[in-house]
Amino acid sequence: MTKTAFIAIVGKPNVGKSSLLNKMLGAKIAIVSSKPQTTRTKIMGVLTVDETQLVFTDTPGFHKPHNRLGEYMNTAVGDSIGGTDAVIFVVEPRGELDEKELELIKKFKQEKLPVILAINKIDMIKEKTELLARILHLTKLFDFEAVVPVSATEGDGVSELLDELKKLAFESVHFFPDDTLTDQPERVIAAEIIREKILRLMDKEIPHGIAVSIEKMHERENKKILDIDATIYCERDTHKGMVIGKNGSMLKKISTFARQDLESFFDIKVNLHTWVKVKDNWRNKEGLIHNFGLD
Repeated sequence: MTKTAFIAIVGKPNVGKSSLLNKMLGAKIAIVSSKPQTTRTKIMGVLTVDETQLVFTDTPGFHKPHNRLGEYMNTAVGDSIGGTDAVIFVVEPRGELDEKELELIKKFKQEKLPVILAINKIDMIKEKTELLARILHLTKLFDFEAVVPVSATEGDGVSELLDELKKLAFESVHFFPDDTLTDQPERVIAAEIIREKILRLMDKEIPHGIAVSIEKMHERENKKILDIDATIYCERDTHKGMVIGKNGSMLKKISTFARQDLESFFDIKVNLHTWVKVKDNWRNKEGLIHNFGLD
């Protein structure tokens, strides 16, 4: 008998939700950077092991929104929790839970869903007593189905987390073919790969006012080259200049690193062309948010 479970991965920004999803899948489908709120939309990943299919939804970090895009991101989190069979609540190994994390716990109680607590970044903890104290503190706040310390970067605890998740699967047909990795269209994945390189290469120079649109994605008749045309949108002319860089140096770096990841993901040689344009204050304009597929 086949089994299935739909699982939402939730938590505050920058706790490692996307890194954890990638590690569980054994492949990179969600972009990762050191910046909070890197993930903007719900990203679905599918893992099928023998008779069990786990369907994960990686959600944006639950945060206090400062624009319409932020509001859409928080809505995505709430919708994911309400429409799943179980939740992975990812937290850091130190510090008090913030108001948004406490708000998530309230939602868990309302939905009456099984929740597994994943304490990430345990490679930062040297003393086991510190981790035990963290577990004791958090389990007083909610009756978690299980508590699993993990390191999404090192892979520690990930197999144990998957074992706990398999226990929550119910008898059901598989909703995706067993070889499915994600429901994301190829154009979305390509755009996200390019955006990740901007976030990583430009560090604090460019805020989150960056969007990437894939204008063309076409495999040549010989099946040996994939042509991709992408436009990078900024909110200000000054940001456009920084993304391009002196004599186009930064844009060339972005394109080079993006091309390497695109070729690895699609397993084909990629001919990538990138342009930079300005869309003033696009994060507060519903039409543009919709055009970028972020609603």
